[in-house]
Amino acid sequence: MIIFLVVVSGVFYYNISGNVILERERVFVSRVIDGDTVELGSGLKARLKGINTPEKGMLYYQDAKEFLVGLIENKSVYIESFGGDKYGRILVYVFLNKRNLNKEILQNGFGHLYYYDKDQYFDDLERAEEFARLNGRGIWKKSSDVDCVNLVELKEDEPEKLVLENVCSKDVEVLIKDEATHIYHETLEADSVFVKETSHIWNTGGDSLWVWDEKGLLVFYRY
Repeated sequence: MIIFLVVVSGVFYYNISGNVILERERVFVSRVIDGDTVELGSGLKARLKGINTPEKGMLYYQDAKEFLVGLIENKSVYIESFGGDKYGRILVYVFLNKRNLNKEILQNGFGHLYYYDKDQYFDDLERAEEFARLNGRGIWKKSSDVDCVNLVELKEDEPEKLVLENVCSKDVEVLIKDEATHIYHETLEADSVFVKETSHIWNTGGDSLWVWDEKGLLVFYRY
């Protein structure tokens, strides 16, 4: 109960001031919800800060979840809390025996960077994502058809427009995603140009584009 009151008051303070107020504390993880969200023994839900893992039905969703389940479900860990989000979850870094699990999820390619504000762990997480990307781990594994699809244009201001070219003589089924997990399943027809118009999807302050097929990553672009 004491931990619950401290965390809740911390979330309230953060929402007012934007300041980090909680030190590292020991908590019990009662359930792993997915690769970036857990439920604590207090009943609070905690979102791992700085990362975004695949949604249910996407490649590596189960891998990311099972990674956390095997390490921390029904166990005590240390967290550092950075206030709350609009869904009522606290934003945390999770530590197990001095291991930063947010960082390890990125390093294994089970997720990607997802930052609104940089903090003292940002550089470590950025390097972890870069390591996974350069080594083709997890979500960064390249498709054998990677040379089929080219990014022609991504226009992030209104009216938004995404243009992809399929230079191969076969249709390619793809999943298109931004950082905030707007997901589109599309077919890129053989030897053709694909145009998708959207509104309020691509963040003008910076965002990322992923295009995957069932074999792996086809296009990655971050601005």
